[in-house]
Amino acid sequence: MPRAELRHTGRSLALRLGSGVVMGVTGAISKAFLYGLNRVQAENLASFLKLLDQRRSGESQQGLLTGMLGDASSTPSLLESCLVSNHISILDDPLVWAVLPLKYAFDPANFRWGLGAHDICFRNKFTSSFFTLGQVLPTYRLLHSPHGGLFQPTMTESIRLLSAEDPSPPLVPHGTAFTTKAGDTFTSPSGFHSLRNAWIHVFPEACVHQHPALALRYFKWGVSRLILEANPAPQLVPMFIDGTQHIMNEQRRSPRWLPRIGRTIRVVFGDALDTSRVFGRHRAQWRSLIQKQEEQVRPGGEYRYPEQLKHGSEAVQLRIEVAEAVRSAVASLRAASGYSPDDPTFALARTWQREPPVRRFQSPVDGSIVHRE
Repeated sequence: MPRAELRHTGRSLALRLGSGVVMGVTGAISKAFLYGLNRVQAENLASFLKLLDQRRSGESQQGLLTGMLGDASSTPSLLESCLVSNHISILDDPLVWAVLPLKYAFDPANFRWGLGAHDICFRNKFTSSFFTLGQVLPTYRLLHSPHGGLFQPTMTESIRLLSAEDPSPPLVPHGTAFTTKAGDTFTSPSGFHSLRNAWIHVFPEACVHQHPALALRYFKWGVSRLILEANPAPQLVPMFIDGTQHIMNEQRRSPRWLPRIGRTIRVVFGDALDTSRVFGRHRAQWRSLIQKQEEQVRPGGEYRYPEQLKHGSEAVQLRIEVAEAVRSAVASLRAASGYSPDDPTFALARTWQREPPVRRFQSPVDGSIVHRE
């Protein structure tokens, strides 16, 4: 909904302080661990910090998309687990953000929102409160719940949060709470003026993927929804990480809960992409599809996302193309960082269809260790 119609200008002081404490303390612990017990290389960090400072000063009215999420199903979805980066460890978030100066962690209004597995992060009142204050949205994963998928309410909330104005298609107006398909009700951050055009971080590989040469999997379609439907188009920063797979290797021995130390962590930030150039054609085609479905997407009553926009061949093809373009940006950053090119077929969803529908396994496709969180 347009920002002028939002009824609440900002969260309460208690919530703001709570978020600041949770995210600040988590950031401090992560920084102490990363810099005190490991070696860190952060590349092009100044460019990313400049972008965050511009957002803090109000110079940008665009949302910011970087990369954190894990999907636990073999169906096209951002969920089960929006910069956009590879995902090589269960500790990628929050460890990777320890490369930022600590003051950013204590400023929740200009810090990342992530998507977290409902069955892990929101399993009881304590964890729900902690991760809500830590700016994590509850996500149902299809491997664990029938309430997951690409069109679950949390995805709608993510699109609203990333947007400054009406998303495309326009979504039904709402207040400061949203209800999942499972019937759970959660705080809706997009209902507040101060939290719109936010920074959302996703892992479009949607699982921990530990390949010896850090090859990339295909990117799932949740990132496509964020780019196509957010209004205006978000800024997109590609990102590549290396080293956290040695801190929490999926084949580590007991004690498995204990992070390993003495590793070298490399975090490479790319430059923000010109989304109007890279995705302008795709967003124009998306708007054209919406116009064809105008009567079905018009706000009012219960929101119904038209089947043609969900599963129609044109909509599906758009999501495929956008996801591949985002992956190409991360792959280009990976190559520029000195890593050997990976197999081009890895960008295709059909390449990975031979993988089993289980949580942890060695991939028959590339021999990597996969953990669908």
